Amino acid sequence: MTLRLGPGEVARFGRGSAAVPVELRLADPAISRLAGEIRVTDDHWQLTNHSSTHSYLVENPEGAGEYLRVSPRRVGAPIPFEFSRVVLPTRGDVPVSFQVFAPDHIYLDPDAMGVPWGNRTVTAYSLDETATYFLVLVALCEPRLRDQSRVAVPTTPQIVERLRGHATCGTLTARAVSSHIDYLSEEKLRISLPDAHDPGKGDRRNGKREEIVGLALRFGLVREEHLGLLPPLTGAGGRERQAAP
Repeated sequence: MTLRLGPGEVARFGRGSAAVPVELRLADPAISRLAGEIRVTDDHWQLTNHSSTHSYLVENPEGAGEYLRVSPRRVGAPIPFEFSRVVLPTRGDVPVSFQVFAPDHIYLDPDAMGVPWGNRTVTAYSLDETATYFLVLVALCEPRLRDQSRVAVPTTPQIVERLRGHATCGTLTARAVSSHIDYLSEEKLRISLPDAHDPGKGDRRNGKREEIVGLALRFGLVREEHLGLLPPLTGAGGRERQAAP
């Protein structure tokens, strides 16, 4: 399931019950009825740990083992990562976890540095080129960057396969890729799609990918030099394969 929260909104997580409702239910007997909550601010989120005995980990899946430990009864710990995995201890072999995409992080325009804050300009689309979502974006744009024509935008399974040879993204699942696409559409690029129930609008998810690629290429958010972030295109025998003309 996916929860979408705006600034100031709160989502509680835990086992839950009729007397203790939670927005994110984690069905494990070692997890408290109300284990904690997340609160959204303007550009980051906060984690509160309601456990009196267990710390929770907040991992940065895109960092080199980077993580934060949120101690028992800690209230409103600020989380700086743009993409996080919250991990709760259990009695089983595999901890329970869930993922959090932070609100859109704002970056200064590099051409406007060194001027007073009140006069500074921020970037219209604040993309982190080291993030997994940006790699997904490059993979979405790749066919049109190589072919310069209206070729079909890759599907989610095709993105999974395209990134399989990447050192850090080889284990991405279709669900994870879909989450990154949603994050790009709704938070990073702020794309408005027509009502899914309107007749003649076609497949909504395919339309979302089309809009993402169209905007990214029109504004030069993804360029040919970014193709070097992707694994080499290989064919039979492992030789580099040239894109079809």
